[in-house]
Amino acid sequence: MHKDTGGITSNLLGGLCSCLRRCIFGILSMGPVPNHIAFIMDGNRRFAKKRNLAEGVGHKAGFSSLMSILRYCYELGVKYVTVYAFSIDNFKRKPKEVQSLMELMREKIEELLQDESIINEYGVKLHFIGNLQLLAEPVRISMEKAMKVTAHNKQRVMLVCVAYSSSDEIVHAIKESCKEMWNEVQNSKGATVSNGTIGQLDRSLKRNGIQVNAQDSCKDCTGQDSNGSTDRSGEAETSSCCGMVEIAEEGKHGQGKLPAIKLTDVEKNMYMSVAPDPDILIRTSGEARLSNFLLWQTSTCPLYSPAALWPEIGLRHLIWAVLNFQRHHFYLEKKKKQF
Repeated sequence: MHKDTGGITSNLLGGLCSCLRRCIFGILSMGPVPNHIAFIMDGNRRFAKKRNLAEGVGHKAGFSSLMSILRYCYELGVKYVTVYAFSIDNFKRKPKEVQSLMELMREKIEELLQDESIINEYGVKLHFIGNLQLLAEPVRISMEKAMKVTAHNKQRVMLVCVAYSSSDEIVHAIKESCKEMWNEVQNSKGATVSNGTIGQLDRSLKRNGIQVNAQDSCKDCTGQDSNGSTDRSGEAETSSCCGMVEIAEEGKHGQGKLPAIKLTDVEKNMYMSVAPDPDILIRTSGEARLSNFLLWQTSTCPLYSPAALWPEIGLRHLIWAVLNFQRHHFYLEKKKKQF
């Protein structure tokens, strides 16, 4: 009898809270609603330490908070939600901790694909953003499966940044842009580009330590040497790409014309090109650092830093962030037009 009464009371309170939340969101929707909110989920380990919990419990609590925040965002009408789940720098943590996080991530991905999950409830399309080749194969396979299964969903989008950093994303985008430029040069070499210009471009690459000739594919942009090994240092690759841009600009004034790498070329090759730039960036635990997250995409994006740790984040934090966004919306839109 007591159990039945407790269940009824719980259901009534849950329904009341849901109704109140929808009323609040209805009022907020009278103003501009953000299309894209990004989160830096900071404070899971501190949450566990603060409460003397076992290692890993904080991350599990953080996943529960993520599910709640996702529901709030989608109920409000936010289409895109991006979360910073695991940075490239996180690989420097203890191997045991990294392995535990990867297993937890794989487990939660499987949960998200269940019929009753929030992914199916709101028709969410999943994207895993970052250098996924750095991940263990079982985790990568789970992510690829999740992206394939949800590819048909169109209503909402969730982007999970894993093995991600902005510096890696920018280097990747420049390398891909150089590949495209080099392929265009190769394809048009016989018709519109003089041999002298090709030779000049080839010499520019060699000055940056990249051994290619006019008949080779763009090995400079993949970072491969003559033995097929991969150079993971982004600085030399970026430098070589800058050289290509300079030669392209110089070629405009000579007999041969080379295509120039434009801002749009770089942006379309970003990992985050599948979504518009965030309207709000929220980082929990009171930190105001971006920690190498979405540096390219957040030039006009307000940062909200509540003191709450990630597992402690709640509805009130999201409402306050949206209210601040609405208050400064006109100014932010004006700034965006200036870029």
